[in-house]
Amino acid sequence: MSKNERIILFLLAALNFTNILDFMIMMPLGNYLMPYFNITPQQFSLLVASYTLSASISGFCAAFFVDGFDRKKVLLFAYIGFLVATFACGFAPTYIFLLLARVVAGLFGGLIGAQVISIVSDLFTYERRGRAMGAIMSSFAVASTVGIPLALYLANLISWHAPFIFIAGFGLLLIPFLIKFIPAMNQHLATVKQKPKINTDSFFAVFKDKHQYQALIFSGMMMFAHFIIVPFINPYMEFNLGYSKKLTPLIYLVGGIAAFFSANYLGRLSDKIGKLKIFTLCLLFSLPMMFLITNLFTIPYWIVLVLFGLWFTVATGRGVTAQAMVSNVVKPEHRGSFQSFNSSMQQLGSGLAALVSGFIITKNADESIANYPWLGYIGIIAMIVTLFIARKNFK
Repeated sequence: MSKNERIILFLLAALNFTNILDFMIMMPLGNYLMPYFNITPQQFSLLVASYTLSASISGFCAAFFVDGFDRKKVLLFAYIGFLVATFACGFAPTYIFLLLARVVAGLFGGLIGAQVISIVSDLFTYERRGRAMGAIMSSFAVASTVGIPLALYLANLISWHAPFIFIAGFGLLLIPFLIKFIPAMNQHLATVKQKPKINTDSFFAVFKDKHQYQALIFSGMMMFAHFIIVPFINPYMEFNLGYSKKLTPLIYLVGGIAAFFSANYLGRLSDKIGKLKIFTLCLLFSLPMMFLITNLFTIPYWIVLVLFGLWFTVATGRGVTAQAMVSNVVKPEHRGSFQSFNSSMQQLGSGLAALVSGFIITKNADESIANYPWLGYIGIIAMIVTLFIARKNFK
């Protein structure tokens, strides 16, 4: 791998880091935002869902026409819009302002992920693409391990505004380097002799193949089952169990470290003994974890960290193998658009999870939340449904 290729991968991974962190940081801020704006759990869940649902819509729409443009220009356009909206989140004076800023951030953020994957696929041949994709995907583990604890530390030290300003400020520093080092990505336009048009071929191809549309349902259901318990982890830990705000960032530090190592180990292991087998084992082990997390009582915090470390481990193994299986249901010529639809379904699943959790959770007079165990039960049922879909469609 050349020096220039390493620089490009580093920049794209850093860009991906800011995009993922912006999405993830809203969930652990529940115990900051609900008292600050004096909002209900339903209103907080709408804040979480607003980003993912708008990202789902923009990603879905973009899949029809985005291949008709230079990928670098689309990426820069989307990233600049995303950073402006994230800055706005950091200065939001009211709940409504923050909600609108999250919607705008999602509209631009929904374009970013697919463009990053497309650029890597264009720059690296299939034989070298695995290593390149691994470098890009490591940004998720870094966001969990470093990004969220740092963002929560800033929230504790300054205010909840600080994480968004940090993300946008860091992203702003990347812009000149992205412009300088990423080449024009217009090779795919060489055979196009007319203006960009809406391409519906890949969309209809999904519905002609039951394995494709069931794979998309599977992806959405996976995200729904996982994220239905995530938005209210921090409020439950603080308001119900009495753990300090200074301790909860450790959950994401330990979980991120566990995710980093399990992604690499379980990914390699799935290549040897079968992706469906590892997926099934990870999913079955995650079921009691979800029950314990949503029915937790006050115990020594080191046991809490062990529990969440194990949960992140099996959740990561489940996610890595799931996406590997999903990627294999489509022909290469339709893979780009299919991945855009897949990304959109994942965003939709996590957004719906936030909305459903918000309607189930209620707030007691002492700020504690009620009905959290029900989210665990719903998540367990959704996981079991995904297992049936997986065993029917994947090998």
